[in-house]
Amino acid sequence: MTLPRTDPQGTRDEPAAPVPPVPTPTPRPTRLRLRLGTLPTFVYAAAVGLLTTVLRLTRLGQSGDVFVDEPIYRRLGESAAAGGFPRTDEGTFFLHPPGYFYLEAGWTKVVGEHTGIIAGVHSSRVLNALLAGVTAALIVFLVARVRSRGAGVVAGLVFALDAYCIRQNDRVLLETSTMVWILAGYLVLVGLARPDPPTRPRARALLAGLFFGLAILTKDHAVLITLLPLCAALILGWGPPRRLVALTGAVAVASYAVYLFLIAVFGHFEEFWEAKTAGVRRLLGLVQETGFNAAGAPPLSDRFLDELPAFAGTYLLLALTPVALFLLLRRKEPVYRLLALFHASAIVTLGYAVGIGTLEEQALYLLFVPNLVALAVTVPMPSRKRAARRYVTLGILGALLAVPAASYAHDRWTPDDGFRRLHAYLLDHVPAGTGIVTVDGQRSRGVTNWVLRDDYRLGNWVTPEEQTANDAAYVLVPWRVIEQGYGRSPLAEVQGLTAGLRPVFSFDGPTYGTLALYRLPSAPPLPPPLPGPDVARLAVPDSAVTGPLLPVPEQAITGAGDAPR
Repeated sequence: MTLPRTDPQGTRDEPAAPVPPVPTPTPRPTRLRLRLGTLPTFVYAAAVGLLTTVLRLTRLGQSGDVFVDEPIYRRLGESAAAGGFPRTDEGTFFLHPPGYFYLEAGWTKVVGEHTGIIAGVHSSRVLNALLAGVTAALIVFLVARVRSRGAGVVAGLVFALDAYCIRQNDRVLLETSTMVWILAGYLVLVGLARPDPPTRPRARALLAGLFFGLAILTKDHAVLITLLPLCAALILGWGPPRRLVALTGAVAVASYAVYLFLIAVFGHFEEFWEAKTAGVRRLLGLVQETGFNAAGAPPLSDRFLDELPAFAGTYLLLALTPVALFLLLRRKEPVYRLLALFHASAIVTLGYAVGIGTLEEQALYLLFVPNLVALAVTVPMPSRKRAARRYVTLGILGALLAVPAASYAHDRWTPDDGFRRLHAYLLDHVPAGTGIVTVDGQRSRGVTNWVLRDDYRLGNWVTPEEQTANDAAYVLVPWRVIEQGYGRSPLAEVQGLTAGLRPVFSFDGPTYGTLALYRLPSAPPLPPPLPGPDVARLAVPDSAVTGPLLPVPEQAITGAGDAPR
């Protein structure tokens, strides 16, 4: 018997029961995860450059007293802003090229002029702080192009926090802007020395030559760490192809040739030749007017020991200079050979200055930065697989950054603006045109003369007859300058000049020690002080005033601020 088949669910024509839909999960808002490794190098360079600038702008006017060259360079910048070649009251200035002074002139056009020389110096310090930020960014770019972004950031942070670099960048000197152009030139050249050459190599070589030319037009010594390495690269065949190296050097030389042509056209070549031959004699050590090798100057070893606590990190990195050069020479790649020539030239330049040339403190900057770059691109880094060694390395690096950071905090909040306070005190208490005896300056005018010359009569009047003839009423002594042998008058003479005198103004700071103003016995008698609050404390906070004070005279100069003319 056959049984009929039946559908278990009924007839086949009936539709199947619908399957319930699977609920779609509610979309969650996506979180943007920003990995540091995905950021472009520009971001790192900008961050390090900004940090460098901020560190130098913080308390810029209170943490570093006026250095002797700063008012001179500021006046040269002001003269350049007025047109023509930079000049002082002694004539056209050709001891240094005009590059930085025209940069100052452009800065003055942007931010405006200032009524006082100290305010002008502080304005130029802001410019140098910005240039220091550019330097830090260029270090990041250069090291990142040769090695890695991480190494570039570390090198930039070391530069940002280094106490010596901060002091050099804080002062209105030529080295900061010179190094900007040098690093920019090497950044371009490094790209030409890589295995994968970039597009338009001739245009890039021309640009590198222009940067090197600007460096030489800022400071003549730059020729030793720009053209000298290029000549060696041509001979040895190191770095970029010879034709590109030759083009770079030719453009740099042509830049300086244009400057010489303009000097000749405007009839200043004789003055230029006289200034440059004097400068070459100083460079070769035939004339020792300034620096640690000058007669009567304190020995370099004493200065080294005196600044060892503040600059320990700087000296440690400089002690590794031979190691950095050795590691560079071990590498055969053209990029490393080019940096080896850069580094070796900086070593030779400073070594000659230490031996027999004119050695000044700021010359060390032209070795420190190349040495920092050399260390950053060569020092072996621990493997990520070895966590213990990596943590030890990071700890050492953290300590190297923490020590200068602590030193920075201490130095930045230690008052060191004696001449600013002195100038404010004089404007409030001493009539303009009063005669003041100055004892600093050696063979040239010292910082006292350059800061106060616009408002007072100044001279090295050390005998009673000279003081009477010039109506001198005060003696101003930056004691550390005299004690270190940098004064026009010897220490014994200054001690005799101030014996028995009470200072009417005194300030203790790291740069000049005790900066003291004494009133001479031959000066006219002082009127009795006006009743009321201590005007000295109001005019110059934290000053140590131990003598009688004059009320503010009606004819006293009151425009000591930053108002533009």
